[in-house]
Amino acid sequence: MNKDKGKAKVLTKNQFNRVIKYQSTTRHSLRNILVMHLSVYLMMRSKEMANLTIGDVSTSDGELFEECTLKKSQTKGKRQRRFYLTNTKVNKTLTDYLKTRKDSDGKLDVHAPLITNQMSGKFSPRTMCQLFKRMYIAVGLDGNYSSHSGRRTGASKLSEKGCSIHNLQTLMGHQNISTTALYIAENPTILGKITADYSL
Repeated sequence: MNKDKGKAKVLTKNQFNRVIKYQSTTRHSLRNILVMHLSVYLMMRSKEMANLTIGDVSTSDGELFEECTLKKSQTKGKRQRRFYLTNTKVNKTLTDYLKTRKDSDGKLDVHAPLITNQMSGKFSPRTMCQLFKRMYIAVGLDGNYSSHSGRRTGASKLSEKGCSIHNLQTLMGHQNISTTALYIAENPTILGKITADYSL
């Protein structure tokens, strides 16, 4: 039985770049590229992205915080979680996106949702999941590509680079380390490296 059956697929570098390239030509390019970056580089869940406010990541002048905190009400399992705006790609996209959200005085509404849609102004976790699905389908990635694909991709890449399980647990916002361990246990690249480097 295939353990990965039903689970969100991990993106290859080529697949990720295809999504980014396509989205760069769309009407909501900065917004959509930003949610892809938050998903892959910060391993954020749809619920977390939908609940982010501008004030969670930035001052009213657009100065990004290096360390950010998600409140219990914003996360899965109502567990406070930290994330870090230190990735240059995330920061550039976020800075460019926030410029489009400034008012006529050059200020940001820190209470406003960070990611907005045209309908209600705010995404729900469900409509955020639907946005990811549309982005993947647009480049031919159907099936088990979902909002969780970016999260699994980020976790897989970090574990392959040697990120400790305890640091990965913190970055992913897992309550139990056994949940984080699944991302390593199911990663054939890591398992292959373990045996390749082993010698008596």
